[in-house]
Amino acid sequence: MPVFNGEQFLEAALRSVLAQDYEPLEIVVCDDGSTDRTPEILASFPSVEVVRQQQRGAAAARNAAVAASSGELAAFFDADDLWPANRLSLQAQYLLDHPEAACVLGRQEWIDPPPWLTRDAVYGDLDGIPLLSAMIRRAVFDELGGFDPSFRVAEDTDLLIRMRQRGIEIAILPEIVLHRRFHGANLTADRSSPTSLVRSLRQKLERERGSSG
Repeated sequence: MPVFNGEQFLEAALRSVLAQDYEPLEIVVCDDGSTDRTPEILASFPSVEVVRQQQRGAAAARNAAVAASSGELAAFFDADDLWPANRLSLQAQYLLDHPEAACVLGRQEWIDPPPWLTRDAVYGDLDGIPLLSAMIRRAVFDELGGFDPSFRVAEDTDLLIRMRQRGIEIAILPEIVLHRRFHGANLTADRSSPTSLVRSLRQKLERERGSSG
């Protein structure tokens, strides 16, 4: 979990992770230079491992949190969202049962969604399948080099594109694995995301040209 000045929703988010019905569970949070009560709230959860850095953005914070972890599977989370209690058990069981898959996503349910969100053509869900619902095998995440810290938003889309580019199998569960909160300052629901997505696609084409040359 990356967090920057997340005092408003952080405690509820962490409690939803701690309520998971899956063990063993390792929770690592990267405090990305918070100046509010975030450090105090994190200190009230002794089972949560905290790493701190000067503010570098969500992608770099996610990478730092994963680097500090030791598990074979990594699941991603934002400090303003909530998990259903069975998220980890559902996704971990799928990866155990399907060794050919390296990543598994799930569906989302919004809390106070904005009216401009569109619906997914397959499931009919608002804003489609959330890419940060991913659980990924740690070895694959490391092989890909993690999230690209040059992205302010859409770093999850970029990671997914790179997985697709390498032919990595990605599955989608029909169950809801994320309760996503909209509060107006969400980076992952930022309307500037399409610009970052275009940049990601351009970089993908440049990588392909480089490998073919």
